[in-house]
Amino acid sequence: MKDGIHPTYGPVVFRDRTGDLLLLTRSTLAGRTGGETVDLDGATYPVVDVDVSSASHPFWTGRGRVVDTEGRVEAFRRRYGGGA
Repeated sequence: MKDGIHPTYGPVVFRDRTGDLLLLTRSTLAGRTGGETVDLDGATYPVVDVDVSSASHPFWTGRGRVVDTEGRVEAFRRRYGGGA
């Protein structure tokens, strides 16, 4: 392997603010976090903010959307004149 062509691989914390979750792992994003850091377990790590994680995703939290299927069927029937 050539030296100097691979990205920095190191510890980084992924943070989901809506789910209040901090996940410490290793990533190539360690060198590209914008300089923001977080203290976790007595050490300082670079942090990457994510929009969705298992702590905030509707599938995992059980707070999914309720789909109005009856309203969709009625709209379809009004638009295309289906009967039944």
